[in-house]
Amino acid sequence: MDIDAEMRRKIVVSIVSVGAFFALFVGIGATYGPDLGETGGLVLVGAIVLFILVMAAVGVFLDE
Repeated sequence: MDIDAEMRRKIVVSIVSVGAFFALFVGIGATYGPDLGETGGLVLVGAIVLFILVMAAVGVFLDE
């Protein structure tokens, strides 16, 4: 089964987006420690919202 160039591009963009999200989570954990506290919790929720918005933008970009 051959994967065409457009499908490879979609796969790479998706993997990079999820990898960046994972790195952001690790960074938040390293900054705020195991007990996130109130501020860390808000940052974590903000990161999740940012991830949703970025993935929506990536979906629109890849749909073109």
